[in-house]
Amino acid sequence: MGHPKRGHPPFRRGTGSPPPRRKKARSMATLCRPAVSVPEHVITMEETLDLARSRHADHPQLPLALRLIENTGVVTRHIVQPIEETLKHPGFEDRNKLYEAEAKARVPAVVQRALDDAELLPSDIDVIIYVSCTGFMMPSLTAWMINTMGFKSDTRQIPIAQLGCAAGGAAINRAHDFCTAYPDANALIVACEFCSLCYQPTDLGIGSLLSNGLFGDGIAAAVVRGKGGTGVRLELNGSYLIPKTEEWIMYDVRATGFHFLLDKRVPGTMEPLAPALRELARHHGWDASDLDFYIVHAGGPRILDDLSTFLEVPSEAFRFSRATLTEYGNIASAVVLDALRRLFEAGGAEHTSRGLLAGFGPGITAEMALGRWQVAQSAGPKK
Repeated sequence: MGHPKRGHPPFRRGTGSPPPRRKKARSMATLCRPAVSVPEHVITMEETLDLARSRHADHPQLPLALRLIENTGVVTRHIVQPIEETLKHPGFEDRNKLYEAEAKARVPAVVQRALDDAELLPSDIDVIIYVSCTGFMMPSLTAWMINTMGFKSDTRQIPIAQLGCAAGGAAINRAHDFCTAYPDANALIVACEFCSLCYQPTDLGIGSLLSNGLFGDGIAAAVVRGKGGTGVRLELNGSYLIPKTEEWIMYDVRATGFHFLLDKRVPGTMEPLAPALRELARHHGWDASDLDFYIVHAGGPRILDDLSTFLEVPSEAFRFSRATLTEYGNIASAVVLDALRRLFEAGGAEHTSRGLLAGFGPGITAEMALGRWQVAQSAGPKK
C-alpha cells in the first residue's frame, strides 16, 4: 500500500548501479512517543550466571557460555513469572495460555499511555499493527483490543508474527506506508514479547545457553499520526535481506513449542547490513555517517560496536539502544520502540534533526527508516 516502491531493497543486486532517484514522499506521518512496560520479576546477570553454573555444571562448553553471557552487558532482565516458574516447562499449551492471559492483562495500559502521549483516542486509530514472536493467537490480539478497548469495528488489523526482532522496525514501516496511502489516518503499533516463555530446559547448544542470558520480556506501543504530533517525521523506509542466511536465526517448532536456533555467524551481520543502511540514506540524499540520532535494535553489544565501526559513527550514537540492552536485555521487537522512548526522555532532538531507525532479525532481515525530528506546534484528537 502507499508508495508502490517503498518496500523495495535499497539497491538492486546485479545491476552495478543504484536505482533511479525518485521523488521524496510528502507524507507527514509522525512516530510519536512510545510507551513501554516491563514485568515486575527481575533476574540479574549474576543470578543468570549462577543458574547456568548449577544447572549445566557438566556442560563441556560451560566456560564459553558464561563468558558469552557476561559479554552481553545485560545487567538486569524482566520476566512475566518468577524465575522458579520460568525454569519449569509445563508444556506448550500451558505456556501459550499464559502468553494470552499476560498479553490481555498488560497490553491495554501500555496502549492507553501511547494514545495519551499522541493526544488521540482509540476511536482516532485506523489500523493496529501488532507484532510478537513469543506466543500465538488466532484471531490476533488486535481483535480482542478492538472489542474491549473502544477501537472502531472497521479498524484494520495487521498482525506480524514471523519477523522476530526485526518486527519493531517493520511495524514502523508498515504504519508509515499506511499513513502515506491514507494521509489523514493514524496507526497504532503494539509489540508484545514474552521471551521467557520460550525457554527450553533441554536445549544445550551454545546459542541456546547464550539466549537464556540475553532475552527479556517487554511490551511497547506507539502511535504514528498521519498529521501533527511530536516525534520522528517518517520520510523513507526500506528492507534488505542478506542472501542465504534464512537459517541463521530461526525457530524449530516442536511439540514443546518454539526452540530458538542462533547461528554463531549472526553477530557479524552488521558488515553486510551497514552498506544497505548507507545506501538507503544515500538514496535519500543523506550520509548515514552524519546523522543526528540513531535508534537501532540492540541484539547484542557486538551489533552496536560493529555498526559504530562500519557506519563510522561514535559509539555514543547508540547509547539509547545500549541502555535498553543493559537494563532490559534483548526484548525482541520492542527494542527499537524502547530506545526511541529513551530519546524522548532525554529531551528529544532539535526540530528537523535527521535520524535513522532500524530493526534486525530473522532472514537475516533489516527494516530501516529515515526521518526528521518534528516538534508539533499544536496537537490534539481529530475532529
